[in-house]
Amino acid sequence: MVAGSAAAQVDEVDEAPPVLSLPTTLRATVRVPVARDGLVSPADTLVQLYPALAACWSPLLGLGRAQITARLSLTRDGALQGPPRITYASVAPGRRGALVDTTLKALRACTPARLTPGLGGAIAGRPIALRFVYSGT
Repeated sequence: MVAGSAAAQVDEVDEAPPVLSLPTTLRATVRVPVARDGLVSPADTLVQLYPALAACWSPLLGLGRAQITARLSLTRDGALQGPPRITYASVAPGRRGALVDTTLKALRACTPARLTPGLGGAIAGRPIALRFVYSGT
């Protein structure tokens, strides 16, 4: 038996690196204030989660019509993952700061949200854009 070259043959494949993309933002609109008696706990779906996150929000005295959107992320156990960011606010002049403060306090008060393990695993680290709409009545 004749020994041949033991050099390994490697096929070089010029593959492009995988394209990384940001996770899709979960979006919802909640009319506030939310009636707490209809909340499901622990939340097992996004439809159950969104009102639970908005349940601690209450209108400021004399607020009038207002909308505000907060972008946030939750951990598997429903805690805030970093501070929420306000991405939009529509309110009477001079009331924006108070509306932002009220909304951020409400999100901190309603978290950690009670989640099932399935929902917690599905949303952990994903961005959520939650819009609060107050009709002013």
